[in-house]
Order: sequence, then structure tokens, then C-alpha cells
Amino acid sequence: MSQYNVILLCGGGSDEHEISLISADYIKAQLERFSQVNLIKINLNSGGQFTNNNGQHVLLKDKQLVNADQCSLITHIDFVIPCFHGFPGETGDIQSFLRLNNLPFLGTDAEASIHCFNKATAKQWFTALGIPNTPYLFLTELSTESVRQVEEAVDNWGSVFIKATNQGSSVGCYKVDSKEEIKEKLQLAFGFSSYVLVEKTMNARELEVAAYEYGGETVITPPGEIICDKNTFYDFAEKYSEESKASTDVIAKNLDCETLSKIAEYSAKAFKGMKLRHLSRIDFFLTDNNQILLNEINTFPGMTPISMFPQMLINNGHDFGEFLMKIIEEQAK
Repeated sequence: MSQYNVILLCGGGSDEHEISLISADYIKAQLERFSQVNLIKINLNSGGQFTNNNGQHVLLKDKQLVNADQCSLITHIDFVIPCFHGFPGETGDIQSFLRLNNLPFLGTDAEASIHCFNKATAKQWFTALGIPNTPYLFLTELSTESVRQVEEAVDNWGSVFIKATNQGSSVGCYKVDSKEEIKEKLQLAFGFSSYVLVEKTMNARELEVAAYEYGGETVITPPGEIICDKNTFYDFAEKYSEESKASTDVIAKNLDCETLSKIAEYSAKAFKGMKLRHLSRIDFFLTDNNQILLNEINTFPGMTPISMFPQMLINNGHDFGEFLMKIIEEQAK
């Protein structure tokens, strides 16, 4: 039986640092079931340094884990799991680093990660692939003209979401129902990103699909559903706070066959067309008039005990630990 030295990278120093650590603990628990895995957890801090559980500064270089202070070899690396939500894991940065150091890793490559994480770029890809998505504006600066454009959007759409384009977990995302809020919310969003997306607020159900590779096939699960309190949207606090009023259904209720078929079709088209790899969560809106709109793609979805991706994968009949092991065995050859 082959033995695998697997590096579990986590942390990252972003707004989602703590969530990354919770996801890493879940992954660690899944892989500890397999005796052929030697799992080494490495933390990336906000200063860009990798440290092990003993607080030692380590380096990942050319398939080697090295003690940075003593320049001595710790172990050979067979596979890396970059468990980051947001920067640098879903932004393409860590994938580029791992490629430069000849390290095989879990998840989508750098180019597709970049396309999916940038909300404006992602919507352009959705449209190019023929997948319906929400009406939007793309803003490159905070100016009088930008404010005017958003005011016009509020006139036409009634309500909008102002979103920083390069943030995850609804960080830098604001619902705006009146023109008086626009300038303030734009300033906040531009504080998180150089570019801002303004989307029409959809009165819709929020459905999520787990799309992943298993046994050489792309698997699309039936959609689950996020059910928010009527006075909230699914922002960072609603996702992770103990006071969250949101609930989830691993299998969404009351969806007809045509809707299920169309969501599966769009999910497969997005997964293959955007060159995703191994795993992703694909999120949709289902409007009151039964219109299906692709909202976003998460290339490294949450792996916390309450996260939808592992729940949907397990509900679909697959063991999460075995899913990870199949990828490790294939990629670490």
C-alpha cells in the first residue's frame, strides 16, 4: 500500500481565515481514517509565512517541506490540499505558487479560479457559455457617473446588491433599497476591491449544487436550498454566525422535473466550460416565475460541519473521505 505525505494548507490571513481553519479540521478528520495518509497541517499567516504546529517557519519548495530556519529537509510532499476560502485559495494565487513548485494539489487550477472568483469576469463567462444570470452593472471607479448609473438601476430594478468583485462569502456585499444609501455603500465596496458589481436584487429561492469528479465522471447533485429569514440575505454572518436565522435543506423541496433537469444542465455546462476540477459548489437563483439564473461558482466551498457541499456529496451516496483519497491516489502518482 502506497504512503502519501499530504500537506493541508489553511488560514491565509483573509477575512475568512477562521472559517478556513474549521474547514481544515473537517478535512483532517476525514483523512485521519486512512492509514496510508501522513497528514501535515501547515498554517499560512497574514504575513505570508507558512508555519507548522510547532510554530516553526517552513517552506514548500519543489515537492519538499523544508525547515526555513535550518534549511533542512522535513519530508517529501506527495500532495497538497489548499484549504482557503477567499484569498489566496480561490483567487488563483496559491495555485500558481503550487504549480511553480511542481506540487500536485486539490481543486481547480489558477486560471479557472481567477475567472470564477472575480464576480464580473464570472458573469461574462456565464453569458459566453449561454447560461442565464442576473442583470448587472460593472463599475471601475467611484465617481459621480457611477453613482448616477446605480441610481438609474435602482429606478429600473427597485433594489440592487452592490458587491466588491474580488471577495468571498459576501464580504463587501450590500443590499441597497434607496438612492440615499448608494454613495455610502459604493465607498464601502470600493474599499474591498478596485472593481464593483451592481446586480438586480432577485426575489428568488437560493439553490446550490455540488459538482465534483468521482470515478472519472462529473457528478451533479440534486440542488439543496438556503432558506434565509425574510429580513436578511445570506451574508457572512448568516453563513457562519451562531445567531444566524438561515436554514438549509440538503434536498430542495417542490422542484419539478424540468427545473431539476435545467439546473443539472447548466451546472454541467459551467463545470466543464469553465474548466473546473475536482470539486465546486454552483449557486442558482430560482425566481417566482421559474427563471433559473446562475449566481456564482465557489471553487473551494466551505467544509465546516454545517457546509452544504460535503452534506450534498454524502447525501448523494459518496463518502467524503473516500472522495478525497481517490483524488490523492490519482494526482500523487
